[in-house]
Amino acid sequence: MKLAQRNYYGKALEFLGKTREDIVVLDADLASSTKTLDFLKAAPDRFIEVGIAEQNMIGIASGLAASGKTVFASTFAVFATGRCWEQIRLAVAYPKLNVKIVSTHCGISVGADGTSHQALEDMAIMRALPNMTVISPADAYETYDATLAIAEREGPFYMRMGRSDVPTVMPEDTGFTIGKANVLVDGSDVSLIGTGQMVHACLEAAEALRKDGISAEVINMSTIKPLDTAALGKSVGRTGCVVTAEEHSIIGGLGSAVAEYISEEGFVPMTRVGTRDTFGESGTPNELFRKYGLTAGDVASAARKTIAKKR
Repeated sequence: MKLAQRNYYGKALEFLGKTREDIVVLDADLASSTKTLDFLKAAPDRFIEVGIAEQNMIGIASGLAASGKTVFASTFAVFATGRCWEQIRLAVAYPKLNVKIVSTHCGISVGADGTSHQALEDMAIMRALPNMTVISPADAYETYDATLAIAEREGPFYMRMGRSDVPTVMPEDTGFTIGKANVLVDGSDVSLIGTGQMVHACLEAAEALRKDGISAEVINMSTIKPLDTAALGKSVGRTGCVVTAEEHSIIGGLGSAVAEYISEEGFVPMTRVGTRDTFGESGTPNELFRKYGLTAGDVASAARKTIAKKR
C-alpha cells in the first residue's frame, strides 16, 4: 500500500489542533500542498498564513516559541532550508527554541518540478546546525507518529517528507522514539541502513539478496541526528559491512553520518547510495530514481560489492 506522508502530517496536525492549545502552525502560501490546511480546520485561530515570505515565517515562529508556543512551520524543503538558513541558525537553533520546521517535496521524487524544487542537500544543511534534531520518516504512518513525538519534545526540529505516495513499511500506531532506529529484517552478511522512502528499497534489495544466499539486515534510520549509534554499532559488528541509502546527496546526510561513526569506531567496508554531488532534473520519479542510482537493484548491487570488499 502506498500513502502520501504529507497527508498523514496533516492528519497529525489536525489531531494536535484539537488536543493541544499551545500548538500554532505557520505556512508560506503552500498550505494545500503541505497539508497544514488540515490544522486550519481544527484550530483556525492558531493557523497563520504568512504568504510567500519564508524568512519572515521563521522569525514569527521564533517569536511565538519564545512566548511559550509549540510552533510548526512548513513549506517546501528547498525554501525551508535554503532561503531561511540564516534565520533558522540565529533565531531557532542558537536559542534552542521550540520550533518544528517540517518540509515537504524533498528529494528527486518531486519529479517534473525539476532542479529548482528538488532538495538534495536539506539534511546536510540542517544536520550541521547545533541543537537541531533531524528526522526523515520512512512512510506515512511513521510520519504521523513522528509528528506527535516532536510536538512532545522541546527544542528545534527539522523533519522532511516527499510529495509522492510511498510504500508503507512501518505498522500503524507503533509510536515513534526520537533517536531510535528500527531493525526491520535481521541479517548477518551486510547491514542496509535506509532512511525515508529508501527504506522500502532496502527491503526489496534484501529480498533480492536473500535469493542469492546473502543475509542482509535492514534498518530504518529515521532519526538522522542524533544517530542511533548503538543500533548501528551492533548491526555492523554482526555483519562486518554497511550500505546506506537515502534520497539525498551522499554528502552530509545519512551516509556521511554513518561514515563519520564508522571511521571513528573502526573501519569496515561501506558504500553510500544516494545522489552524487549533483543537482536533479525534470522527469518522472521512477526515471529519476533509475538515472541517479536509487533503485532496490542499486542497493543490492552496492551490497554485493561491499561484501566482496569484506572478504
